[in-house]
Amino acid sequence: MVMLCWRPSVKRDGSRRGGDPNGRFKGLMWYKDLGVHANGEFSMAVIQANNLMEDQSQLESGPLSSVKLGPQGTFVGVYDGHGGPETSRFINNAMFSNLKKFASEHQEISADAIRKSFLKTEEEFLSLVKRQWQEKPQIATVGSCCLAGVICSGLLYTANVGDSRAVLGRVDKAAKSVAAIQLSTEHNASIESVRDELRSLHPQDSQIVVLKHNVWRVKGIIQVSRSIGDAYLKKSEFNQAPLLARFRLPEPFSEPILSAEPSISVHKLSSKDQFVIFASDGLWDHLSNQEAVDIVHSHPRNGIARELIKAALHIAAKKREMRYSDLKKIDRGVRRHFHDDITVVVVFIDPYSMNRSSSRSSILSIRGGTPSSPKM
Repeated sequence: MVMLCWRPSVKRDGSRRGGDPNGRFKGLMWYKDLGVHANGEFSMAVIQANNLMEDQSQLESGPLSSVKLGPQGTFVGVYDGHGGPETSRFINNAMFSNLKKFASEHQEISADAIRKSFLKTEEEFLSLVKRQWQEKPQIATVGSCCLAGVICSGLLYTANVGDSRAVLGRVDKAAKSVAAIQLSTEHNASIESVRDELRSLHPQDSQIVVLKHNVWRVKGIIQVSRSIGDAYLKKSEFNQAPLLARFRLPEPFSEPILSAEPSISVHKLSSKDQFVIFASDGLWDHLSNQEAVDIVHSHPRNGIARELIKAALHIAAKKREMRYSDLKKIDRGVRRHFHDDITVVVVFIDPYSMNRSSSRSSILSIRGGTPSSPKM
């Protein structure tokens, strides 16, 4: 279904689809309406709500390893930071290169190679925290959710820590409908199974999950149970002075409270699998899985990521009994009281297009909100 051996052409990198090859800015929105990746087309969009953008994202199309005849395909990453932008930015620079390294060692894309890339990225970020600890202790409180998808050899790998989400749209042509299939597992204390997991891992800690202001939180502090970063909840050495007192736990801990171990699924693609929506939780706060896939299924591909964000913002405005046009006028920072940063990457899977002409395929690297260009 996905051809391993295709010859990319930088001249046809897909940049003519949807305008600017680097994407465009409009107010607090960055978008790339339509582009071509190794396995079809894609649409990306990002809307900022925080003072500093904490969401980061990327799409890499082409070689998935450093080996000349290694696997080819598409990599998608959505990194939803919290406590600051440092961790999500770090992942955006490190995750894909780590994946290529382990894919080269394994000589293939595999769940194990993806898992190792997550853990290596975590290890590298915690090393950065250690180096900066005395001068910048607050970096120990910065973390990020991390959602990654890899399409290679007819398989779709989905790996996740935190509460971003990947949803597959499977079309039933006979019924003229689309089914929403969630591919990712979420790690948020609001989910009962996550609380049960935390209690089983920390049987001696009666306060491992705490209901605070009607929200379940790990140690009464954070909602996600898995992340990259958040060193202060993983190593006791970072949960003491010079860290601010409000982040310090009353007692030292010997085992990490949060984990960077990703949940990984492997899905064999079929002709019914039309697209995948990768998005930070800012989208899913306002749209259900089915609502999102229905929007993608019923609208043109061009600009569909923007369409999803627009639908979410309409609902966010309605919840606050205001007009969408008024919400758009609110500046970043204050905007966070109405909705989160939202990142959406819609990846269309076109199995037949890859057999028509290898010249349609492209070596492409694009990051949400960041100018980039095709790689030679």
